[in-house]
Amino acid sequence: MAARERVVVGLSGGVDSAVTAHLLKEQGHEVIGIFMKNWEDDDDSEYCSSNVDFVDAAAVADVLGIEIEHVNFAAEYKDRVFAEFLREYQAGRTPNPDVLCNAEIKFKAFLDHAMRLGAEKIATGHYARVRLNTATGRHELLKGLDPSKDQSYFLHRLNQAQLSKTLFPVGELRKSEVRRIADAIGLPNAKKKDSTGICFIGERPFREFLNRYIAGAPGPIQDERGRRIGEHVGLSFYTLGQRQGLGIGGVKGRPEEPWYVARKDVEANTLVVVQGHDHPLLLSQALEADDASWVSGEPPAPTAALGAKTRYRQADAPCALAPATAGTGFALHFAQPQWAVTPGQSAVLYDGEVCLGGGVIGKKA
Repeated sequence: MAARERVVVGLSGGVDSAVTAHLLKEQGHEVIGIFMKNWEDDDDSEYCSSNVDFVDAAAVADVLGIEIEHVNFAAEYKDRVFAEFLREYQAGRTPNPDVLCNAEIKFKAFLDHAMRLGAEKIATGHYARVRLNTATGRHELLKGLDPSKDQSYFLHRLNQAQLSKTLFPVGELRKSEVRRIADAIGLPNAKKKDSTGICFIGERPFREFLNRYIAGAPGPIQDERGRRIGEHVGLSFYTLGQRQGLGIGGVKGRPEEPWYVARKDVEANTLVVVQGHDHPLLLSQALEADDASWVSGEPPAPTAALGAKTRYRQADAPCALAPATAGTGFALHFAQPQWAVTPGQSAVLYDGEVCLGGGVIGKKA
């Protein structure tokens, strides 16, 4: 990398992006901060705190002595991310909007905007790393060095063009070290808690939010034998493996054990629930994924040494990769059954620390 480059940093108001900007400035780069506003509907301080976050981001920019620009990507977000999010929920699947937001907003709309500002690179506070493989000439997406914070799962749809322009400085650090640096240089948000959940929902109850956009169609809740044991408020409001909020009381002839969502029968508008965390209906030995996206630009060669995550914050599960029975997706066969594999979520492949890419889970077996 050149000694001095113009780097545009996505400043979110959080500590990770703040330390990202600081580290780049320390390295001698010309750093410009951009605050992205991605959601406007009912944006208030109670749930969606973008106004508070911008104040924090501006305070960080002031301490670091860098410019900050407020950019509104709400229209792009609504078209490219939120519309797809609603479509998936209406189809009975459980999408991951963070994956789409990274591919469509943070590393597309934001990247394009940064290039218009004359940037040579962009940077974000994600816990991941980029490495140029000199043997292949391709950029590799690596896990962040802090295993408890690694975010490569959410970045698996990034391509070569995007990675070649991207820096992830905090991916080389542990979260505790990021906090220590923020404190040492007097950043005003050094102790700010990490944001959780989906950006446009914030801390509000998920079902209450979704209810505004998707009409509930109540239907039966059945056990694995087909016995009706309750009523659901609409299949869109439940996800596989869910235990809370099912509204099932004591069922005659069944033990007092928690119930879990095992299946959503969209055609029959029926929710199937089972008892026992490791019930066979909650376990899958294989899956098929659609809409595959590979970091290198082409699918990896099938090998027994690969691992996959079917949800964030799980250990890589040893698996074998095969072409899908139809279309451009792929199939995974796991050495051990996987729990609550959920259509709509991402199946992401790894070769050790290298994130290869992934796809959207369609069917499971």
